[in-house]
Amino acid sequence: MRLLRPLPRPASRLLSVLVLVAWVLQMGALVRRAASSSSVALAADLANYGSSAQWRGIYYRGDKIGFSVGQTTPTDSGYEIREDARMVLILLGSDIPVRLASRATVDRAFTLRAFSFSLDPGTGPTQVEGVLEGRRLDLTIRTPSGERRETRELAEPPALSLNLGRALAARGLETGRTLRISVFDPATLRNAPMTLEVQAREVVQAAGRPVPAFRVEGRFAGITMHTWITDVGEVVREESPTGLVVVRETKEQAQTLAVPGAVRTDLLEAAAIVPTTPRRIDDPTTVARLRLRIDSLESLDPADLEGSGQTASSGTIEVVDARGLAPGPAPADLSRFLRPEPLLESDAPEIRAEAEKAVTDAATPRLRAERLLRHVNSILDKKPTVSLPSALEVLKTRIGDCNEHTALYVAMARSIGLPARIAVGLVHLRGAFYYHAWAEVWVEEGRGRGSWLPVDPTLNQFPADATHVRLARGGLDRQAAILGLVGRARVEILDVDLRPGANPILVGRAQTDLRPLDIPLPRRDGSGRGCWSSPGRNEP
Repeated sequence: MRLLRPLPRPASRLLSVLVLVAWVLQMGALVRRAASSSSVALAADLANYGSSAQWRGIYYRGDKIGFSVGQTTPTDSGYEIREDARMVLILLGSDIPVRLASRATVDRAFTLRAFSFSLDPGTGPTQVEGVLEGRRLDLTIRTPSGERRETRELAEPPALSLNLGRALAARGLETGRTLRISVFDPATLRNAPMTLEVQAREVVQAAGRPVPAFRVEGRFAGITMHTWITDVGEVVREESPTGLVVVRETKEQAQTLAVPGAVRTDLLEAAAIVPTTPRRIDDPTTVARLRLRIDSLESLDPADLEGSGQTASSGTIEVVDARGLAPGPAPADLSRFLRPEPLLESDAPEIRAEAEKAVTDAATPRLRAERLLRHVNSILDKKPTVSLPSALEVLKTRIGDCNEHTALYVAMARSIGLPARIAVGLVHLRGAFYYHAWAEVWVEEGRGRGSWLPVDPTLNQFPADATHVRLARGGLDRQAAILGLVGRARVEILDVDLRPGANPILVGRAQTDLRPLDIPLPRRDGSGRGCWSSPGRNEP
């Protein structure tokens, strides 16, 4: 982990990094200290940065995971702002080097004119480029599989996180000042308001020396971030509620990663939400009804919490087994879930051909939707990835986690006339709730009636079990809305009903023994399994 307007720099110079890494961590990533030898690879291709460049270390809960470097260069009409970031993420035991590159062209008032953003997890870059004419934004999205273009009309002139600090300094840093600006982040393709408040002036340790700076609080998509900015607009420190910290360092300090060591932060466990009530769910597929209370839902769209077997009221959510959903009239906006999107290339011939192959001889919409799910699950290698999931690229690489499975399924479903959309939220696995993504597909039952059926191509569930608690619908732009829950959300299970005859049999232990089962969380061992997998049949 979504994957553009005037914006003061405080809320985050590395907004793209913060959102992307936070989403990866939510999906159960494991970050640890990287080997010192990785710093050589991380520092490659950075020779173009001069003595005026600003270097920063990137940390997650005390562990250094990478660095960034940025520089502002005068041009004839304004400035060019460049920033590169390198990180080494350990996802379920596998080293994944990630490169991010951002460029912005601004005028002398630091108003954004053009930008580019690139994310490369080692499998090829995804690039987003934009050119602004007033409030019109011409976007170009390039992946190893192809190129797409689109034009958007923005409500307000846009800015990137790259020029936030200097833009804010140009307006004047003054304690108590509050600004509301429109932000478009190319890493998530999200366009949303951000509120910035200039707070106290403090002294911050940066690059080994004390630096006076203003603390600025930024609120974006339910996330509250803090950034320390000097009088001239230099960002010396940033903190996000997910535990990610970006701090000004010397060039040598920034490029030096920690020596190898034991894993200190197991994010598979850290990102999990353990229910506050001791209600066991041994087999989620047997749940007929789940009622639970989740706090910190204020920033979410109430409409996303309703439908597909789920209802919500005052923080209490109830999910019922989707197999019992009654068909209803087709929604008026159903056709928009058949259209392609920038990273859901349902109009690509390759996507359509693969989908048609999957549903051969399937006569009904329900059977076509199920055949498609089984096919997607079977052709993708279950490996954690750090990417902006493009359906066409996923079809090409056939590798991914829940985001990639879901993106490919939704694009393939749309290509053969099955309306589909992305859902994100929580799923219950082995005693805790984990952040997850799955799909909802409209299943026509005849006479213009049908239902939005939750399905999970990653877990191979048709329909998805009743422990799938949806918090948002849509692509990365919508998924960013749930980042504000990380580290804050608490779950209380109020009630669990199992299907008739679904009482669990505890093999190897008396049924009167209700101690928790000691089931280790899976680790990457070469088999490609991730946090979504269950132990194999031959494992103890």
